[in-house]
Amino acid sequence: MAHDIIKDSVEAQTHRASAFIIAILLGGVLVVLSYIALWFVFPEYTDADGSNFYSDVLALAGTVLLGAPIVGHAFKHLAKGHMHMDELVALAVIAAVATGDYQTAGAVAFFLLLANLIETRTALGARASIESLIRLTPKKAHRVRDDKEELVDPRELKANDIVRVRPGDNVPADGVIVSGASSINQANITGESLPVDKAVGDEVFSGTNNQAGAIDVRVTRAGEDTTLGKVKNLILQAQSSKIPVMRMIDRYAAWYTPTILMLAGAVLFFTREADGMNRAVTMLVLACPCALILAVPTAIVAALSCAARLGIYIKDVSALETAKNLTGFVFDKTGTLTTGQLSVTQMKPAPGVDGADLLSAAASAEQMSKHPVARAVVAVAEKARISLGKPKDFEEISGRGVRASVDGSTVMVGRATWLAEQGVDMSPMNDPRFAEPEGVSTLYVVRDGMLLGWIGLEDRTRGEARHALDELRGVGMKDLVMVTGDRWSVARRVAREMGCTEVQAEVLPADKLELVAAMKRRGHKVAVVGDGVNDAPALAAGDLSIAMGAAGSDVAINSAAIALMNNDLRRLPFLIKLSRRTMKVIHQNLIFGVVFIVLGQVAAASGLMKIPIVGAVLHMLAATFVIFNSARLVRFGDEEDLAQGQAETAPAPRARVEVVAVEAAATSH
Repeated sequence: MAHDIIKDSVEAQTHRASAFIIAILLGGVLVVLSYIALWFVFPEYTDADGSNFYSDVLALAGTVLLGAPIVGHAFKHLAKGHMHMDELVALAVIAAVATGDYQTAGAVAFFLLLANLIETRTALGARASIESLIRLTPKKAHRVRDDKEELVDPRELKANDIVRVRPGDNVPADGVIVSGASSINQANITGESLPVDKAVGDEVFSGTNNQAGAIDVRVTRAGEDTTLGKVKNLILQAQSSKIPVMRMIDRYAAWYTPTILMLAGAVLFFTREADGMNRAVTMLVLACPCALILAVPTAIVAALSCAARLGIYIKDVSALETAKNLTGFVFDKTGTLTTGQLSVTQMKPAPGVDGADLLSAAASAEQMSKHPVARAVVAVAEKARISLGKPKDFEEISGRGVRASVDGSTVMVGRATWLAEQGVDMSPMNDPRFAEPEGVSTLYVVRDGMLLGWIGLEDRTRGEARHALDELRGVGMKDLVMVTGDRWSVARRVAREMGCTEVQAEVLPADKLELVAAMKRRGHKVAVVGDGVNDAPALAAGDLSIAMGAAGSDVAINSAAIALMNNDLRRLPFLIKLSRRTMKVIHQNLIFGVVFIVLGQVAAASGLMKIPIVGAVLHMLAATFVIFNSARLVRFGDEEDLAQGQAETAPAPRARVEVVAVEAAATSH
């Protein structure tokens, strides 16, 4: 039964546990009554061989109740043509009955079933703590139509529906606030225990809790398409995967039971003493490898629970084993080491070009792009109240720029090298007055082949990022590399602030792949960290791929082996520590399980331990030890207090261009 703990749902396991409890209570009472009848009530009916009719009837009835779940489970698998290790428990109970000592048979069945109950209830604790995350969607949602509220099932919600969420309610679907403001506790999604203030335009996630004011939310995703629904799928995907040790155990499981039966049969055949059957039964009881089977899955589920508590969702448990061997990290800059929230800070029109014309052309062409650079340019144009044209024939060239037709003119916005390749004359910007400043990202704007000027943007580094990289060095990471398509001046500034060991700038997506491959050729185990939006090729190339800020992002959740639901880079060194602690616990469990079985078989075969009841008690204690040893992982990392949210970010760069400054630049030429 132990190997089904991870496969079955919590509901199925709870139903099984309830059946175990009933069998233990009723069967245990009957076995106890059989001993009372034997020793106190009907001792005069005891035969010379020690049998007592009344006691035997009670003991046999108790044994049937206690042994039925065990034997039934074994026969169910045998009927399907599968051989598992649990059949040893059933054989031990049947063999004990065959000896005619029904009291011993009942006691053995009692302790074996009690061991299964402990396994079922305790090992489920970690999984239940995970599945509690996916039961947070409310049973009813308040949908608003024509200023009237109606109670509906959240599964009936569709995109663009408006739902009202009152204080204390859970959000029924992913969406955007269209009215009101509140504080939202989204710890179950991002792992941050501090509530987050939300206002009109902010995104909220299904299953998070509204703690303050009433808000109206326009639904963007409902049901299984929500972030919470994808988290559920991640959990199920992780629990169906296996690390190599688990696959090895499964591979040899079919050989284990026949081998133990052969050893027990040999002991029974060659033992002349009358206790040969007791020795064989004790061997079967001690050979049931519950401790060995539980060694890996209980530790894995506990680790998954620990990670999920902090907003770290692992799609494949083999990533836990990979993480402990990492020696290098490759970070994308924008959105990973920096906030990704770019702001326009400078603008230099070419000689004879009006500043408003420069900004209008750039923002008009960038309107259809979702890149952070494009959003920043459009946002500052809107603040400056500059009218924008409608782009047609929009084309975005990855890592280079965009091209669109605006009011009959062809506008290109992007990197200087790309525009030069398109035959644009960049000489007007050779004047030292128009030189690019250090540490600022620049976008050059061209209309109908004529250079209009450049727009400078800056991005803030994450406040906790430097601390996280220092911690990564502390846990043995040798190379911390930053890659970006941005200019070298910007890349060097960020890399210097972060303390990176290496930096590569002005690279295309294909260049990132080559960088990862080169690190692997040097013998590194490489983790690639990105925001999942434009980093999918590089993420796929690493030994381990980690997507940042996956909450609400389908691309980020689907593009990496591990999804960090928030942007706190301190989760990365914690992940390394959790991986190493998990593998340490697994090795402890496996060593204990193997030693217990080997010593148990030697002791039973040699006659040092020939009482089946003692073997059953030891079997129960061994399984319990493994479960509680694994359960320690559930609260691992509490002392690091990572759930308290991100550290405060670094101060914003000097805002050299406010709206007023943009307006001034628009009229300066």
